[in-house]
Amino acid sequence: MQIDLFHDTACPWCRIGKRHLQLALAQWDGEPVQVRYRTFFLNERIPAAGEDFKPYMNAKVGGRIPLEQMFAGPGQAGERVGLRFDFEAITRAPNTLLSHRLIALAPDGHKEAVIDAVYAAYFEQGRDIGDLEVLVDIAGAAGLDRAALRDLLVSDAAKEQVLADAQWAQQAGISGVPFFIVNNKYAWSGAQPPDAILQMLRQIDGSNS
Repeated sequence: MQIDLFHDTACPWCRIGKRHLQLALAQWDGEPVQVRYRTFFLNERIPAAGEDFKPYMNAKVGGRIPLEQMFAGPGQAGERVGLRFDFEAITRAPNTLLSHRLIALAPDGHKEAVIDAVYAAYFEQGRDIGDLEVLVDIAGAAGLDRAALRDLLVSDAAKEQVLADAQWAQQAGISGVPFFIVNNKYAWSGAQPPDAILQMLRQIDGSNS
């Protein structure tokens, strides 16, 4: 079974959706599952240097709700599955292209750890995941060759792949993430609870048998 998970590294619900999927798969007893992480940009027009976080978020919600209220949902949902969010620590709304390229370049055996580390750097430590040196540090801490990764990120390595993913998602009509596609046929959106994911996977497995 193949699951394509479209996500953005600056999306709190994507981090939660990924954890929910991991918890569901820990209980999964069907056929082997391969998860493929694919790129989605919540806003590809953010400058490479990013934007000031709070003014950017206020403009995004148009002042309709206080930011504290907006952040409470993912904060509480994350806490239930062992994820910490510190939105007060975040100062930059990043352009996430570089972080997606790092994930694409990470070997399969390191990819999960790199994704989790990128999410933690941003949502727990408030680090700028649009910054080259921050991403090189993350790669090094995950056991990857820092110098080799820096050289790749300075080049255009994996840029085509990442942009192709985002374009595919746009053409497929995906408008929000996390978004899950199973076996190129079944799909759901949002950070569904682990039990709901498990039930959907069992239904899909049953319909294929």
